[in-house]
Amino acid sequence: MDYWGLNKLLVQYPYPLTMVPAALEQLRGAKCFIKLDLRSDYNLIWVMEGDEWKTTFSTSTSHYEYLVLPYGLAMASSLFQAHINEVMREYLGRSVIAYIADILIYSSSWNQHLQDVRAVFQTLLKNPPCCKAEKCEFHHREVDFLGYVIQEGSVCMQLAKMEAVKDWPRPCTCKVLQRFLGFTNFYRRFIKNFSSIAKPLTGQLRGPARQVRCTSEVKRSFEGLKGAFITAPVLQQADPEKPFVVEVDASDTGVGAVLSQHMGERGGFKPVAYFSGKLSSAERNSGVGDRELLAMKLAFEEWRHWLAGA
Repeated sequence: MDYWGLNKLLVQYPYPLTMVPAALEQLRGAKCFIKLDLRSDYNLIWVMEGDEWKTTFSTSTSHYEYLVLPYGLAMASSLFQAHINEVMREYLGRSVIAYIADILIYSSSWNQHLQDVRAVFQTLLKNPPCCKAEKCEFHHREVDFLGYVIQEGSVCMQLAKMEAVKDWPRPCTCKVLQRFLGFTNFYRRFIKNFSSIAKPLTGQLRGPARQVRCTSEVKRSFEGLKGAFITAPVLQQADPEKPFVVEVDASDTGVGAVLSQHMGERGGFKPVAYFSGKLSSAERNSGVGDRELLAMKLAFEEWRHWLAGA
């Protein structure tokens, strides 16, 4: 349903969606997982009495009005996120991550997992949300959730996402290029020096041109970004009890950093996250030492929540 006209008139509901990268940090030490997919998510919220006529749509037989929240309204996601957060409030940050209709139950042991699952399902039975059994995954040591593969101590990209980037044809229009960059930007924390690699591509989006100029630099950037995805490392879950190592680097066009932790004698240092950024024209004119200091400053700001108490 296209509610473009209605969406322009609606008062937006400024409730934030769950920040996925921050939510994944809660999974440190988790070993058991259950993924739930709620059925008829938006349709569980009733439209305020007297406002049903605003959702009217026509068919060849008659006019119809929604009694429940329809798909297509601008604030529908925020409304349902607020609803499911209220339902799951007791367990959020302890054993549950909720992102709209996707719920992940996680636990550090099997016995604890049984208790957590029982408590969550008892709560769901008392409230409207019910699950699509065919889309749920029960009692796994590894689970796909919100585009990531999660297992004890680590997070990596889904193989399907990596294959999608690998098989992505070279963009010929700025619209297609923007879609590609938006897709890859979601996983930038896995890619070392993402901003520097992608800079020739992002530069194509400036100005009124609609076609991508396929220069050799643009081709190298596109293939380089695809290659970085294919070889992207598995990121370890940060452990606040262990010391962190921050390594920074700076080039003529951008800065980058990697946050690592030592995972034992056999594990060595493993990456926890990558960070990168482009340099402004003024910053590009500064010396190498100044650019590396800038990289350090930006990295500390990016990972402040981990480094402040380390």
